[in-house]
Amino acid sequence: MSTPRDNLLRSMRREGFESVPVDFILCDSQEARFRKETGSDDPYAWFGSPIRSLGIEALPTNGDWTAWYDKAEITPGTSFDPFGVAHSPGGEGSYHFTRMRHPLKGDIPVERIREHPFPVITKEAEERVYRAVADIHAAGLAAKGNMACTVWETSWYMRGMEDLMMDMMGDDERAGILLDRVTEYSCRRAEIFAKAGCDVIEMGDDIGMQKAIMMSVELWEKWLRPRLARVIRSAKTARPDVLIFYHSCGYVLPFIERLIETGVEILNPVQPEAMPFEEVHARFGGRLSFWGTIGTQTTMPFGSPDDVRRAVRKNLDICGKKGGIVIGPTHVVEPEVPWENILAMVEAAKEVSGEG
Repeated sequence: MSTPRDNLLRSMRREGFESVPVDFILCDSQEARFRKETGSDDPYAWFGSPIRSLGIEALPTNGDWTAWYDKAEITPGTSFDPFGVAHSPGGEGSYHFTRMRHPLKGDIPVERIREHPFPVITKEAEERVYRAVADIHAAGLAAKGNMACTVWETSWYMRGMEDLMMDMMGDDERAGILLDRVTEYSCRRAEIFAKAGCDVIEMGDDIGMQKAIMMSVELWEKWLRPRLARVIRSAKTARPDVLIFYHSCGYVLPFIERLIETGVEILNPVQPEAMPFEEVHARFGGRLSFWGTIGTQTTMPFGSPDDVRRAVRKNLDICGKKGGIVIGPTHVVEPEVPWENILAMVEAAKEVSGEG
């Protein structure tokens, strides 16, 4: 029998599979519930995920980000990411989500964008990635390098979405400078992951909303597609057979053909509430694989275990014997998802694999 890694990679290349790959992330409260229900501390091993994700530790080059903000913005519990984006705790209903504040927001001079401190990736951090990938492969598992928020999201987190949108629409040089700096940083990350031997590199930027695209296709073509292509080339030049995974929540149907042309091979999460999986697969299933597809706005929190099983079987039937799908929820498993529904999702995949 092949390893979980071999099985996953065959399925992602639509060459068939021995067992249906399943992968998902639990939010903090669901992790606590998992430990209580199972007595285990490793949900990935317990549920049989064939892949392990890893990031690259980046060191901030600025010691005190508070000077970049008004004092009123720095509420108790605020933390800063390596780019200086402030994350303040949300309300009780926000769970693990934070409120972001942007260090480059407003009518600022171009020089401030050129000189904004970016994090650095040390040789030691790079070596840790190489060791982590080797350890994952030694366990028979696939390695996925995580670098979602590849160009657009990292940029607007720093500048603010409204300001960056206005820059792009007005051909303001601030947009090009910031997007190019972020692209260069992402090319570096992609190259490290690929040279380390990652099987999959997760890229992505949310460019879809619930029922519409976030920006025009023309705006995306001008500002974001060429930069995404540069990042993908960096990965493929270093490791031609690495698989390119692209994440965007929401409705992204008008972008999919262009994403494939740009080098995307796996699309995540394919929210059924935003675009039917059967339509997406019918149009693109011969050239694209899928990761997710089970709705976290509907089926996972509000359906019965049988509803979850039906959704899993339906999507696996659509894909057929060639595979091309990793079953999972279309976002982090949130607190309101019943434990029984998580089990039902995994059990349905095992039943189709003949393991149930």
